[in-house]
Amino acid sequence: MQVFKKFCIAIFAFAVASCSSPVYLRGGIDDGSFSYDEITIDPDTKQTFRVGVMLPLTGEAAKHGKGLKNAALMAMEDINNPNLVLQFYDTKSTPAGSRIAIENALSQKVDMVVGPLMSSSLQSIADRVEEEGVPVIAFSTSEEVLRPGIYTLGLLIDEQVNRIMTYAADKGRKNFALLVPDNRTGIAVAKSAVKAAIRNDVVVSNIAFYPPNTTDFSGVLKQMTNYTERSEKVKKMKKNLAAAAKNGDEAAAVELKKLERFDTIDDVEFDAVLIPESGARLKSAIAMFGYYDVSGPKVKFLGTSLWESTSLSNESVAIGSWFPALSRIHSSYFLKKYNDTFSEKPSALSSLAYDAIALANAMSAKNKKYIKEYITTEDGYIGISGVFRIYENGSNEHSLDIYEVRRNGNVVVSAAPKKLNHHEMRDLNKVVNVDSSYMPPKIFGKDEVLAQSLIYGKVLPKPVEKAVEPEEDNLLESVDILY
Repeated sequence: MQVFKKFCIAIFAFAVASCSSPVYLRGGIDDGSFSYDEITIDPDTKQTFRVGVMLPLTGEAAKHGKGLKNAALMAMEDINNPNLVLQFYDTKSTPAGSRIAIENALSQKVDMVVGPLMSSSLQSIADRVEEEGVPVIAFSTSEEVLRPGIYTLGLLIDEQVNRIMTYAADKGRKNFALLVPDNRTGIAVAKSAVKAAIRNDVVVSNIAFYPPNTTDFSGVLKQMTNYTERSEKVKKMKKNLAAAAKNGDEAAAVELKKLERFDTIDDVEFDAVLIPESGARLKSAIAMFGYYDVSGPKVKFLGTSLWESTSLSNESVAIGSWFPALSRIHSSYFLKKYNDTFSEKPSALSSLAYDAIALANAMSAKNKKYIKEYITTEDGYIGISGVFRIYENGSNEHSLDIYEVRRNGNVVVSAAPKKLNHHEMRDLNKVVNVDSSYMPPKIFGKDEVLAQSLIYGKVLPKPVEKAVEPEEDNLLESVDILY
């Protein structure tokens, strides 16, 4: 509990710190303008806590690396701890660059590593830092390389999907569909979703996979929304009503007039759909749902934290949608100071670097032999990004806000919890365990056997379907349900 309290005090102290511009080369900070293999660290500086900050300062991810570095420098200025030293190393956005960077960092006696950003970079240094016993606080969102001593502050898929589906289930949504990319991310979302559904006593009935780089969702969504059958039913109704009207049936003529503006009439079987996308692909996907007559309030669109970077206020079909994001309850100071200092708005990712350096500062006052135990304290921490906790297996948990998309901007409709339940999420099995009564979701856009193997770790037996008596068409009654 002591670690938790001290870190909270440090974080809240930041909020009243001076907002002057940072002096990058003052005591405790080195901006990485020269090579670290050209300097010598005095091994007798026992009071100094050295943090190797590994970021992509050049290469394809340099923009993200710059934002993370800015936030780290800002945190360092606010902390003003002369015993805490940041040493920046450029991973060059590649695994090879990361391997060189970690060798330089280890040769310069770092006590802890913050970064890298990319999962491939983290993978490339994992064995080396484990061999040296140096803890790592990365920003990767992939759990595959995590282990004791190799942690991440990155926002993980499990917690995002669990948070948004739990909220939607609490609001009465019972049947979920997924529109996911046909890659590792899509499979991870599907795994998390079926676990969240079981936990909340709801179902995932449909999973549609699409090529990761496409903006054309027409084919797979036409299948998943059963558009052909739904539209054919309306065409049949229009034809029969037209025939009845031609024979003098005035009521049929009235109903035909009402039906003219509809292409479909029946609802889809799901009442919520999760789309882990952003930007043009997200907008295209939501618009295509609207084209196939799937929209709110009957169907609620759900997202992940990726939605935070995309403005949806002008997308009529998206209004009322929900998505999770890192808590901003303590971030007003951070946002203002970052903008004042660097003349730009920080990305959502940048606040994690601020929290990582604040965490390093808390560790600097501890016995270096027990840093890993302090990092994974059960009580967790309160940072700029809200409450978070790091687990021994390397994963983490954040408290997440739920936003609703509205015409005038996104609004928090469910505030992030101020306290995390102990180990609620990380104790879940990675493989989804289901019994014989489980009804697996329909798969679109991918081989069903392959998809089930990837999601469940096995191919599920086909459930026995109950016979359903065909319904007789009642033309006038069917039209009336539209109004």
